[in-house]
Amino acid sequence: MNLDDAATLLMQLEATDTADLATLREALTDLAFENRVPHRAQPFVARAARVLGTIVNGTAADIPAAFVDVGNAIEEAMRASDGSVAPGDRAVARSVDSAAAAVGASVPVFELAAPNVPFEQKRSLQHDVGVDQLPDDADRDLLPDFITESNECVVNAEAALLQLEEFPDDEEAVNTVFRAFHTVKGTSAFLGLSRIAAFAHEAESLLSRVRDKEIAYTKGCADLSLRSADMLKALLVSAETGLNGDGRLPIPDGYHELLDALAAYDPTRDANGVTRAILAPTASAGLDDIFPLPLAAATSIASTAPAATNTGTATKARVESNADATIRVRTDRLDRLIDMVGELVIAQSMIAGDELFGAGKQHDLLRKVTHASKIVRELQDLSMSMRMVPLRATFQKLTRVVRDTASKAAKTVQFVTDGDDVEIDRNMVDVLSDPLVHMVRNAVDHGVEGPDERVANGKPRVGVVRLHAYHASGNVVVELKDDGRGLHRDKIVKKAIEKGLIDSDKGMTDSDVFNLIFAPGFSTAEQITDISGRGVGMDVVRRNLETIRGRIDITSAPGKGTTFAIRLPLTLAVTDGMLVRVGNERFIVPLTHIHMSFRPEPAMLSTVVGRGEVVLLRGELLPIIRLHRLFDVSDAVQSPLDGLLMIVGDGDRRTALLVDDLLGQQQVVAKTLGDGLGKVPGVSGGAILGDGRVGLILDVTETVALAQSHEPSPGR
Repeated sequence: MNLDDAATLLMQLEATDTADLATLREALTDLAFENRVPHRAQPFVARAARVLGTIVNGTAADIPAAFVDVGNAIEEAMRASDGSVAPGDRAVARSVDSAAAAVGASVPVFELAAPNVPFEQKRSLQHDVGVDQLPDDADRDLLPDFITESNECVVNAEAALLQLEEFPDDEEAVNTVFRAFHTVKGTSAFLGLSRIAAFAHEAESLLSRVRDKEIAYTKGCADLSLRSADMLKALLVSAETGLNGDGRLPIPDGYHELLDALAAYDPTRDANGVTRAILAPTASAGLDDIFPLPLAAATSIASTAPAATNTGTATKARVESNADATIRVRTDRLDRLIDMVGELVIAQSMIAGDELFGAGKQHDLLRKVTHASKIVRELQDLSMSMRMVPLRATFQKLTRVVRDTASKAAKTVQFVTDGDDVEIDRNMVDVLSDPLVHMVRNAVDHGVEGPDERVANGKPRVGVVRLHAYHASGNVVVELKDDGRGLHRDKIVKKAIEKGLIDSDKGMTDSDVFNLIFAPGFSTAEQITDISGRGVGMDVVRRNLETIRGRIDITSAPGKGTTFAIRLPLTLAVTDGMLVRVGNERFIVPLTHIHMSFRPEPAMLSTVVGRGEVVLLRGELLPIIRLHRLFDVSDAVQSPLDGLLMIVGDGDRRTALLVDDLLGQQQVVAKTLGDGLGKVPGVSGGAILGDGRVGLILDVTETVALAQSHEPSPGR
């Protein structure tokens, strides 16, 4: 069926002919989505199909008006199909068509109305259009699902694009990208988001040329395709903004330039950098920092060279779709479920801890409560697992970060990931993402040397950055390792002395010195680039990790490289901790920070000038922190000989906490202290214990810092 047939059939149908109307709607949908009408006509055909759907489904507010609307849309599509457009006017026609469809085809086609206007003036008028508007009949119930699913399509497209850059002959990767752009184009056209449909069509057309072997997938083509994925993400964000606001759809910066570049792409100009010049307005300083770009590739090469020397040994990764049956659940409902399960766990622990059971007289009731406790624990584990997500998406977007950073820094870098199937709490993924992005950029920009410098130092031209995740002692460890220059102790010490952070490095271990890079504004970079070197970020890295009760350790050797090891709990909703008693108070110390506990001998205790009370443990002097002094707890053990010392710390910076007794390891439901108390130094939250009392969860890093600045009270 063509447009003439559709118009003829429409005139013969009435609202009661639902079967024929449904057939006509399907035919129009095929015309729009399968490229069987010119691109300029597709938004109008899609609109006709969309309005027909309201008639078929019985949701049309005014059926006669809807029939008129369908007829007008088909007529506009026929005009657009018959209109002749000069090659130079293609972008203008596309923009005006999008605007016309967005407002119900009420805007006249610019070229037909004013064919003699110079192209420069047309382009200026085109770029004056700063916003679109959601169609009045847009299905706001379908739009959220469209945005989510389109983002997934773009994720798959980006992964395949990076795969294609490494293996240009990978036809499956080309098809994956083509299908993703095609899906976004078709669905957005159906929903009336004509600007997204127009852009997706141009991006799809470029990949179609690659698929049909008309052009090769060169670096210029790769840059253009990846920028197209960025722009589609920006357009989807714009659609979400309009959906949640007044319906206005802001046009992302660089949209028109990129659209023109796609339409005018010539592979023979790549060598002269023309494509890159066209793409300058969409530099990563804008979109890359605003819109995260999840990617999927187990191994990739990012370089300014056509191919790295060891690409033949790289493991070829395929982009696979998840065939598991899934259902989408609103995250706020999921969070509410987990909160309620947490309350159930607390209530169950209070019942199980009742003195009635301790007397041992209610055996049958105790057996039933024990059985209920087992079910509650399993329910808690199941609910927690529902919020667990793999690190794959986080690792994938770093592939793009490595590629872009290496390209800007004129370096050749191989990025290898392992353990991306390790799962952590969804709420932690968002917090972990930014620190990893900054650390990976630093690894490529500062850590890995340039190709010539590496060869001069006897290294391969291709630098290696590895990201590895694994489980260890009930935690998740994420290691970022590079084989670059490594950290130079002398440079760090010199810069730290200049900034007044330390007087000298006397008595400081390598770990102590390396941790100085987390000081605000600290940087040893000799040159400031648009990538890094301003001393902004590493302090934020540590601060972000501390908010999710994580810690970071650094090991490095000059000329060998640097390893950052991030240790994280599996979830934020539950804390595995050691319940300790200090006087009449209970505290919970997270297990991630505990090394060991012991009762000291008199010979192990001493006082050192400038360091206060210390304990000698295996040849290492560790400062002692008296928690009862820090939190003003009465009736606590005064002498370490009568209590216990718990060794806690961040890496090699270990400290001994003096506690009265260890009450046992517990898994507690972490709660915030609430707005009434606000932030309490040294405390990250609280938990309701089995006896109904509240135990404070210590923030070990803050507790140590607080103790270092705390002056002991007289008589304590």
